[in-house]
Amino acid sequence: MTDNSKPITEALPLVQRDPYLQPFEPVMRRRLQLATETEERLTLGKMSLANFAAGHEFFGLHRLADGSWVIREWAPNATAINLIGDFNQWKSVPDFSFSKTSATGTWELKLPGNALKHGDLFKLLIAWPGGWAERIPSYVRRAVQDDHTKIFSAQVWWPDQPYVWKN
Repeated sequence: MTDNSKPITEALPLVQRDPYLQPFEPVMRRRLQLATETEERLTLGKMSLANFAAGHEFFGLHRLADGSWVIREWAPNATAINLIGDFNQWKSVPDFSFSKTSATGTWELKLPGNALKHGDLFKLLIAWPGGWAERIPSYVRRAVQDDHTKIFSAQVWWPDQPYVWKN
């Protein structure tokens, strides 16, 4: 346990202000402890919970201001990651190989703007010691299911005319 997840021993301020909550203090204390432990597990004590919750702004497939693409994935046990899909006949090719950008397991692939187009289906081909598999990115923004095989794939979603929100 880290400092953030030490058992809470002092009286809870809310119970001090409202003595009618005294019978519920053990339950409140346990819930607070579980919330603190969960936050620690998710953030590893290295970031705020808000930054953890905004992971979709960094990971996943993004169109950059210059028209190019970047896709990032967190896969700490991976030894290689390739992007496969309609655009490369679902084959692992060097132009679509990710690079590991951090010791904590972040992988990244930058592609020119014409490498992907709206509607392309894709997956990640992830290798690790002892095996490999196709996976949908963990921060996928759109997934579709094939009507015949019932298999899911991620889909590039960048229409020429973006949806205009109403009301």
